Amino acid sequence: MATLLPRFRRLTPLVLLPMLSGCGMVVLDPAGDVARQQGDLIVISTVLMLLIIVPVMALTIFFAWRYRAANKQATYKPDWDHSTQLELVIWAAPLLIIICLGAVTWVATHLLDPYRPLARTAPGQAVAAEARPLDVQVVALDWKWLFIYPEQGVAAVNELVVPVDRPLRFRISSSSVMNSFYIPALAGQIYAMPGMETKLHGVFNETGSFTGFSANYSGAGFSNMRFAVKSMSQAGFEQWVAEAKRAPGGDLDRLAYLQLEKPSEKEPVRRFAAVEPQLFDAVVNMCVEPGKMCMHDMMSIDAAGGAGIAGIGNVRDLSYDKFAARGSTDIARWSMRYVAALCSSPIMSNDRPDATPVDLAPLTGAGLKRPAAPPPPAQTALNAPAAASRPLS
Repeated sequence: MATLLPRFRRLTPLVLLPMLSGCGMVVLDPAGDVARQQGDLIVISTVLMLLIIVPVMALTIFFAWRYRAANKQATYKPDWDHSTQLELVIWAAPLLIIICLGAVTWVATHLLDPYRPLARTAPGQAVAAEARPLDVQVVALDWKWLFIYPEQGVAAVNELVVPVDRPLRFRISSSSVMNSFYIPALAGQIYAMPGMETKLHGVFNETGSFTGFSANYSGAGFSNMRFAVKSMSQAGFEQWVAEAKRAPGGDLDRLAYLQLEKPSEKEPVRRFAAVEPQLFDAVVNMCVEPGKMCMHDMMSIDAAGGAGIAGIGNVRDLSYDKFAARGSTDIARWSMRYVAALCSSPIMSNDRPDATPVDLAPLTGAGLKRPAAPPPPAQTALNAPAAASRPLS
């Protein structure tokens, strides 16, 4: 079976060419092992279904010709209504095909789970136990893609560069709306969602230039939400990292990310020489804004029973996205507010895009005054003699 798959893979595009004339053949002839296994699944499923489709179409033509009105030699049985042998063939053959399709799909679904670390980089080439995958953090923006390399400390917009024959591990999220991260030459697509993290594993077995894009509609700039994908040798990848560290784009800190997050179309390739640590985790937890409480902190407080009445007034006005992305709805201004971090320092809180100092007074409670020092007890006639008669020590 393994020797026949390459032949079927070469012949399938010719068979499907009339139906897929507007599509590229990269899905059936990819450059990555995971995508190649997915292509094999398509070929096997197509062949299994053709085992039913082709005979049915051929028999339809045969019976129409064999029992045409002009053919007086054909057997005429107007009272015929049942054949056990024919019923067995009609029901048994599709049932066997469905069982085979179900078995193949079940096995492939578990083996090609996007969350599953790779067990091999190519047929017969297992991943070494000490091999470390390359981590790439992916953020879907409006309408562009941001790639962060935490190990190398660089980032790029609309450009993904990876070494060949090295396992890749993607951590994927989104800034505002749901997108779909898809590189047909590498692996299948997986969704990028705000406030969530998805994973994808893959590997390139060939060097070259490819294309990735969003496969889920996400607004006006969706059609141009594409990015360049380059598979290089290890030496070429290290050279690209060295060039990125000298990029004039500056550092990607939180304030730079908040500017990059704003909607824009047809963004050119841009590189960042350094990336603020934990930036991707802040994106996933929706707390890139300085002084904003992260979702995992909020969930931890909720799991502990809440912050009490003092947490009711723990909100601060948004400033950068009142007219786009999150917070665009003006309903009692709640959609334009967020919960402040309980332990953010004044320096970090004041380092906001609008440079407006944050008033920490509301953090004491909802309309409650700051607690003052209790007044000293008043001297009365009842306690004065007792205090005077107390012996000195």
